[in-house]
Amino acid sequence: MSELHHECGVAAIYHLANGEESTLCPEGGREAISYLLPRMLQDIQNRGQLAAGMTTFNPNRSLLLDTMKDIGTVSEVFRLSHRGKHESIMEHYAGRAAIGHVRYATCGQDDRSYAQPFERQHIHKHKWFSFCFNGQLANYQELKDKLTSEGEHHLARDTDTEIIMHELGRELSSGPSNRNLIDVFAAAAKNFDGAYSLALLNARGELLLARDPLGMKPLCYAVDGSLFASASESVALLNLGFDRESIKSVPPGSAVLVTPEGIRLEQFSAAKPPAHCFFEWIYFANVASTLDERSVYLSRTRLGEELARIEIARNQIPLDNDTIVVPVPDTSKAAADSMAYHLRVPSREGLIRNRYSGRTFIEGGRARKAKASLKYTPLREVLEGKRVILVEDSIVRSTTMKVLLNRIRDMGGAKEIHVRVACPPIIAPCFYGIDMSTIGELFAPKFLDNGILTEEGQDRMARQLGCDSLRYLPIDSIARAIDLPTSHLCQACITGNYPTPWGQKLYGIAQKNHIAGTSVERTYELDPVV
Repeated sequence: MSELHHECGVAAIYHLANGEESTLCPEGGREAISYLLPRMLQDIQNRGQLAAGMTTFNPNRSLLLDTMKDIGTVSEVFRLSHRGKHESIMEHYAGRAAIGHVRYATCGQDDRSYAQPFERQHIHKHKWFSFCFNGQLANYQELKDKLTSEGEHHLARDTDTEIIMHELGRELSSGPSNRNLIDVFAAAAKNFDGAYSLALLNARGELLLARDPLGMKPLCYAVDGSLFASASESVALLNLGFDRESIKSVPPGSAVLVTPEGIRLEQFSAAKPPAHCFFEWIYFANVASTLDERSVYLSRTRLGEELARIEIARNQIPLDNDTIVVPVPDTSKAAADSMAYHLRVPSREGLIRNRYSGRTFIEGGRARKAKASLKYTPLREVLEGKRVILVEDSIVRSTTMKVLLNRIRDMGGAKEIHVRVACPPIIAPCFYGIDMSTIGELFAPKFLDNGILTEEGQDRMARQLGCDSLRYLPIDSIARAIDLPTSHLCQACITGNYPTPWGQKLYGIAQKNHIAGTSVERTYELDPVV
């Protein structure tokens, strides 16, 4: 749903001095490699539309590292629609290596100072670095309290990105200058509880990519001769021209170090069973991406198969000429098409998304509801007099769904609306990078019976939303659709079982806050009920 806030995305590009010149490199030589970065960021724009930025490395300028970032989409920040201004920007920031970021705020505020990458300048080149990351540290408050209690330390921003920057800076200052970057990161990361995919570039021209020990956040990389690239999603590498077979996932708890001398992959954390975020396949990732060797598109089609199988077993909706399946654009389309195919009824685009209506996820309350009404246009020619099976990938807060159902009935003229959700109900907050961190903001928990989802509870949900029926997928459908063992997925938001100690601790705090009626915005940012 548009009301579910996006995560973030990272990307990196590097020209290897000792590799055979890649046909994928742009004209202009080594210093033009950074020109590819905005294009990569556009391909992962689905992961964050609030801010964008990049840092480039060029040994031939006084600013060895130079950072550009701002509020806005990739197109807005890098002026992609204005050829002259874009070329001027790229020429000014030209470099043989670059890292970049697209952001949605899961922590901190919506201004330029929170945009990433974060750069830390220093007179010593090994201590001068810039980095960006996708994820969330669940023990943010603990790290913040520890850091600010030590001497004269002060944090200028309320974000875990600054915490990571200071922890890395402290490690770089505590050892010899020739210390391996992977060892530096490993020492800092031993105190991190949470999820992250991280890209770091220093003034020596060394690039570090790291993925959290549980592999919650996706990260992949590829090499073609002299060109190395990495991104949160494989689609960014595919569109640069890398062969699908050359794109590999960074193993959980591992780091990739890229230097002018070559590439090194090394594990920095003890091996653990992975806990990949299942929501990547359900909602967040681009449908053209492959994450940990699992296709996002195929996973979503299998979700549709699961919906169809359950619908056929229920046998409650007539599957006749008056019945159509309609996806909520865009992430539900693969599941809806697959469901319709197996039900042998048409899949129709009864909702047209207005892509220029604005970003409702950065709005709150009444403004979000008003913009949601402009986000989709029902097609009366498709919906009128029809029994509509509306397929959605998830229901989090329900704001957009309520508006959408009213518009389908009033403007579209549908005679019945049956909502089918290609995901179990979201019953618990996420403390790993999705902006839903309190129980009170979630739609489903209040309808559970002793923590169990029943048919009667789903009927009450339907009445609350204003549809004729509502049904969710069961939890065991998720692992089957993704084709991974349940034990290899983080499903905390649908089970309440968190894969890290601090995640479970915060859930306990969130439950106490909810029972006490305490109003908090984010469990991990404000003082909790204890």
